[in-house]
Amino acid sequence: MNINVYIKIARPNQWLKNLMLFFPPFLGGLIFNPGIACSGIIPFISFCLASSSMYVLNDILDRENDSKHPVKQRRPISSGKVPVLTAYGISAALLLCSLILSTRLSLSFFMILVCYMGLSLAYSFKLKELPIVDIFCISSGFLLRLQAGGEVFQISISEWLFLSVFLLSVFLSTGKRLGEKNALGLEAGNHRKTLTSYPEGFLDGTMYMTGAAVLVTYTLYVISRHSLVYTVPVCAFGLLRYIFRVKAGEGGDPTESLLKDIPLFLTGVLWAFMIGWSIYR
Repeated sequence: MNINVYIKIARPNQWLKNLMLFFPPFLGGLIFNPGIACSGIIPFISFCLASSSMYVLNDILDRENDSKHPVKQRRPISSGKVPVLTAYGISAALLLCSLILSTRLSLSFFMILVCYMGLSLAYSFKLKELPIVDIFCISSGFLLRLQAGGEVFQISISEWLFLSVFLLSVFLSTGKRLGEKNALGLEAGNHRKTLTSYPEGFLDGTMYMTGAAVLVTYTLYVISRHSLVYTVPVCAFGLLRYIFRVKAGEGGDPTESLLKDIPLFLTGVLWAFMIGWSIYR
């Protein structure tokens, strides 16, 4: 048995999204307080297990369409390396472990996690077929992670941070869809029905609009904290670099873009360093 194949179906690289749970204490200047970081380990693991469970289920349901995709056809389930029944068992086991871990935390966190799972299930079975709704579903996943982080660390989420994360997630989700549509061309409808449902230029316009809105809301978020205002140019560069990557046909998956695109990765590191230096110095 090739253990790497079974690790791959859990998509551990996507766990990067779950770091959103640590945004509230990091931006609130509390991440280095005694016990704060450690208290986020179980919630982080719980969300990682839940998201992996949903990824496996989504791959099971999408296996026929993925088999027609030039890249996704190599995924363990669509390629037949992992039997469907085995994949169902893995998804169920990951889901159960996630729920068990979440019961050790607050009821509010448990309910947020259940909402995330419910939304993911609805997305996998139906909502991903609905234009615009599919983008908002992906965006809602980021917001639920943010709210879960606020609940875990008992930190209130400011309105501007909420709006910045919401618009950023819509921006990234739109870029991902646009990247898929451009890469697949005439075959886009065979892989994902919604890609042919979007009128010509709609995804481009939405990406530009939300990118500009992110810059405005993020600026308003940091402007009250003068030491953070210098991160706005870095944010602007990151947004433009992502747009450049999507339009150049290099792919729009947010996680892959961050990990594989060196300028974008260095921008993220620089932003985190500047935020950390400004808050914790």
